[in-house]
Amino acid sequence: MKKFFSEFKDFISRGNVMDMAVGIIMGTAFTAIVTSLVNDLIMPLVGFLCAGVNIANLSFTFGTAELKYGAFLQAVINFLIIAFVVFSMVKAMNAARSRAEKLAGIKKAEEEKVEEEKPDPQIVLLTEIRDLLQKEEK
Repeated sequence: MKKFFSEFKDFISRGNVMDMAVGIIMGTAFTAIVTSLVNDLIMPLVGFLCAGVNIANLSFTFGTAELKYGAFLQAVINFLIIAFVVFSMVKAMNAARSRAEKLAGIKKAEEEKVEEEKPDPQIVLLTEIRDLLQKEEK
């Protein structure tokens, strides 16, 4: 039993488990933001464009069963909007990362160019010795 808890402690304290926990917490917070965006901003606009019809309340009665196709349409619209928002955010983050990497690459290339312009101190010393030896021979 002691070994079990020791292994569990090792598992929990791994970095990837902590990263996953942070990801889940951030995902939950992000979900709340996107849900609010959809429910509080976008869907009222969709309702306005649909002449005030609340899509979620649309239904069809078939015998004794009530088919709430409006709730399904609402879920599909929510999914498409959330997918679009996530896609846009990922695309923006990738573009920012690409720009940052490009800038880092330019800076790195400039640093390499500066380093190339400076000769190795040993070569400078050997060149000075050579020049002194040539002066002595003359």
